Amino acid sequence: MTTTNNVILDAKEIEQKIKRIAYQIYEANSNEKEVVIAGIIGNGSIFAEKLVDTLLKISTLKVTICEVRIDKKNPLKPITTSIDVDDYKNKSLVLVDDVLSSGTTLIYGIKHFLDVPLKRFKTAVLVNRNHKKYPVKADFKGISLSTSIKEHVQVEFSKNKSIAYLM
Repeated sequence: MTTTNNVILDAKEIEQKIKRIAYQIYEANSNEKEVVIAGIIGNGSIFAEKLVDTLLKISTLKVTICEVRIDKKNPLKPITTSIDVDDYKNKSLVLVDDVLSSGTTLIYGIKHFLDVPLKRFKTAVLVNRNHKKYPVKADFKGISLSTSIKEHVQVEFSKNKSIAYLM
């Protein structure tokens, strides 16, 4: 259900944020030959795909996409990725999700990658809420919001129109 009330980011603003974050990722990895963009399943994966598309247009980096499968309701379950560990070992990796709320999903995603030697590790989110339960931060963020705990940020990605709103 899409609503026009409480729109945080419209389609044009989301595209601008994606482009800006892609440039920041490129700048942070300008000395690298390759970067892995690891999107958390669901909207994180969609956001990651959009970042990869933009990175391929603006940079000379080899960009590998990876889907990170986390059970968001039970993050203690084993986490898997769509590519083998050897495909991201000793490389620069950016873990991507759409919204950073409590930090639970992102911190468990980070924990998974701590078992693998990486050259560089960063995080990126489209919307960063300021209610973290865990000490996790977004290195690259589209927008930061101070919201109440009862409010919910919803991001909808579609081919025709993307939108982020506060419910």
